[in-house]
Amino acid sequence: MGLVQLDHIQLAMPEGREDDARHFYEGLLGLAEVEKPENLRKRGGCWFEKGGIKVHLGVEKDFRRARKAHPAFLVSDLAALAARLEAAGVAMKRDEPLEGYDRVYVDDPFGNRIELMELK
Repeated sequence: MGLVQLDHIQLAMPEGREDDARHFYEGLLGLAEVEKPENLRKRGGCWFEKGGIKVHLGVEKDFRRARKAHPAFLVSDLAALAARLEAAGVAMKRDEPLEGYDRVYVDDPFGNRIELMELK
């Protein structure tokens, strides 16, 4: 009995910004959009997956960005991903070093904090 694994992470987004979510999560981060169950489609938002990574973006009426709480994704070739994000106008933020990792923070189109980490 107990926790087995993380199924997905849910982030909030403002209403009507699904195309912005697709551009960032699918176009820039490389997650594939998956169809939401029919009974949840009316709520808006979108879901993305790649391997064991599942990110659900749900519409929040009184949306407030997550500036501290965040998902941290392990990536391969952080330098190439950072270059792609910067070319698309996404700002990078570096923080204090974390032993064993290279890492940067970016904001999604809605201001939610995202950490991108690569094992050294």
